[in-house]
Amino acid sequence: MLVHGYMDAGGTWDRVAPALAARGLRVLAPDMRGFGAGARAPAGSYYHFVDYVFDLSDLVEALSPGEPIALVGHSMGGTIATLFAGTFPERVARLALVEGVGPPDNPVEVGPVRMRGWIEQVRAARARGKGRPTFAHDEALRRLSANHPNVAPEVLEHRLPHLAEDAGDGRIAWHFDPLHRTTAPTPFFAKLFVEFAKKVTCPVLFVSGGPLGYHPPDESDRLEAFAKVTRVELPSAGHMVHWTAPEALSPLLAQHFGCAGASVT
Repeated sequence: MLVHGYMDAGGTWDRVAPALAARGLRVLAPDMRGFGAGARAPAGSYYHFVDYVFDLSDLVEALSPGEPIALVGHSMGGTIATLFAGTFPERVARLALVEGVGPPDNPVEVGPVRMRGWIEQVRAARARGKGRPTFAHDEALRRLSANHPNVAPEVLEHRLPHLAEDAGDGRIAWHFDPLHRTTAPTPFFAKLFVEFAKKVTCPVLFVSGGPLGYHPPDESDRLEAFAKVTRVELPSAGHMVHWTAPEALSPLLAQHFGCAGASVT
């Protein structure tokens, strides 16, 4: 199971999933709720982070009811995967975190500020209505490049169809619910993440994108909470490892999952 990150979609694993499938694995890469073709939150509800963990649990129970799975999470997907693996350690045989040990830590006093900001942002989103901004193809690419300055233009061109959809009249719109532009009310607490990591019993692979990747100051502390962890760095990959270095990432995952004949060169 390949779990994508924030503002991403399952389709962008398309240069990793086939390599794993060729090793004999059944590979699933869902669009998480509110992203890509994932279900949208109904009116009056929201995308609370725990919903993703529940969704993943439902997927695992439906698609692999009697067998533990090999689980991969990138960025936000790594946090989802860790929370799931810590909650249901018996359901995960192998865990791989690709640039995915959580966002920056938050002090508890930020809670009231986050709550107020969330309510104000959601109200503003409601006031804007259901209309979405649309863009010409080149403008969408420019915006994508601004968010991912270290990703080659040809890679962004390949990724764009997974992240945007036809809006008519030759224009496109981002393929995510605009509510994702708002900041969730629940802060991230690194100490809580560590408690989930401590409950993970399977071998864990952590893949870093090197200096251009995302690294919270306490990254090592978070990783040390896992009982069995192997760390690998792909020095020039940056944060979007599965976009920029699929040919290096795929064999690492295959080897970690014990695929026959898998080797890393």
